[in-house]
Amino acid sequence: MVKLMKDHDTGLIALCNANLDLLPEDILHPIYDRSAITPGIVHIGMGNFHRAHQAWYLHRLMGLGLALDWGIIGAGVMPEDRAQRDRLAAQDYLTTLIELDPSGTRAEVIGSIVDFVPVAVGNGPLIQQLADPAIRIVSLTVTEGGYFLDPATKRFDPTHADIEYDAAHIDTPRTAFGAIVAALKIRRARGVGAFTCQSCDNLPGNGTILRAVVTGLAHLVDADLGDWIAQNVSFPNSMVDCIVPATGPKELALARKLGLDDAAPVTHENFRQWVMEDDFCAGRPPWEQAGATMSDRVHDFEAMKLRILNGGHQIIANPAEILGLATIADAMAHPLIKQTFRKIALHDIAPHVPPVPGMTQADYVDLIDRRFSNPAIHDTVRRVAFDGSSRHTGAVLPVIRDAIAANADLTGLALSQALWARMCTGQRDDGTLIESNDPDWANLHAAAQAAVTDPGVWLDQRQYYGDIADSQAFRDAFAHMLGQLTAHGVESTLKQFVG
Repeated sequence: MVKLMKDHDTGLIALCNANLDLLPEDILHPIYDRSAITPGIVHIGMGNFHRAHQAWYLHRLMGLGLALDWGIIGAGVMPEDRAQRDRLAAQDYLTTLIELDPSGTRAEVIGSIVDFVPVAVGNGPLIQQLADPAIRIVSLTVTEGGYFLDPATKRFDPTHADIEYDAAHIDTPRTAFGAIVAALKIRRARGVGAFTCQSCDNLPGNGTILRAVVTGLAHLVDADLGDWIAQNVSFPNSMVDCIVPATGPKELALARKLGLDDAAPVTHENFRQWVMEDDFCAGRPPWEQAGATMSDRVHDFEAMKLRILNGGHQIIANPAEILGLATIADAMAHPLIKQTFRKIALHDIAPHVPPVPGMTQADYVDLIDRRFSNPAIHDTVRRVAFDGSSRHTGAVLPVIRDAIAANADLTGLALSQALWARMCTGQRDDGTLIESNDPDWANLHAAAQAAVTDPGVWLDQRQYYGDIADSQAFRDAFAHMLGQLTAHGVESTLKQFVG
């Protein structure tokens, strides 16, 4: 059904294929024939980051007349994914990307996503789609905490209840990984061949981790199937980077201000980076022609990004939450938080980060400083501080281990953990409450409250800290910093630290 160009009540242009040529001239839109696109990728986790990042790279290739046989089909395994499917289906899977930069706002409608698998209990439609020989890449953004890893070892946990369920019910699994294994089982039986599994989540060695999860689950189902997957499926490591806030009333209003009726717009910064290993068993789009970097040094790129950007996010979000600041830009506008970030990043993190081609550690800290400080990006402190139990363990704790091994100064890194613990007490310095903001909030909250009088309780959460808790030097530094925060508050503690 053709939709009206404008809603007579609002004057907005409905986002859909029929209206693309009616968009304002300053809004870029697909210049390629979307009806000529055929699918080649299924992406599980059709959130904002994927649409602002991987889907944009493919959209750019299509604008060059390339990769029209690599269209993206969205997918999800959670009940809430149904609402996202409905939103995108109603606008022909188009998305408005709104670039937020101090120099001005720019908008572009991308068209590389062409469908969205129905979300169903047992994931039958998803398995059927993944078994289609046309699908040659299955990519994922399921968050750092979505890979069923032991928090302390970061290794696949085969005893998780959902994994045990999938192993026993592989034809009607609960998880994305179960659906992948079920589809590969069908493809193997049909002689179709494998597809590449590509993680696009912020995890060190994300492809290696994805390999461990998929093959680990497959071996629980059938040892021969697990071996076949290990021998035939590619799991390239990659590093992805773009700051993409969640969509809320402000972002929806911004789309309307541009004259668009878009139920799922995405805002993002004026920066993207995608570095990946060239390891695709069933072919790939020419990503490098859209600006991606193919490299065998992904681990160096990801170490710099994870430790300085992702770790830096946690370092500034925790004190910002305790002080009641709303956004990351607000946090960086606070002189003490900004100076704390720079001191820890340069003094405590950079020595444990290898340089990458064209970028020193100090230059990268300056880059992240500018990106975090962008006032046009309304990236909330609450979003960035969410799921610290995954984000600290993935981005900050590896640096602490390296610093302990090097007998380095531990003061700044201990402060980062004391700030996390202080936030998890659930109370700001002004006495207002901090609401639950972690899947493990109940345990973190209890440990944080106990740590007020016995700091070691926090580090004894070995599911997170593991052998870090055995370092007396770190325990002493942590106890001192948490004591300072408890006795004197965040601003006084940070002032002393940076001074």
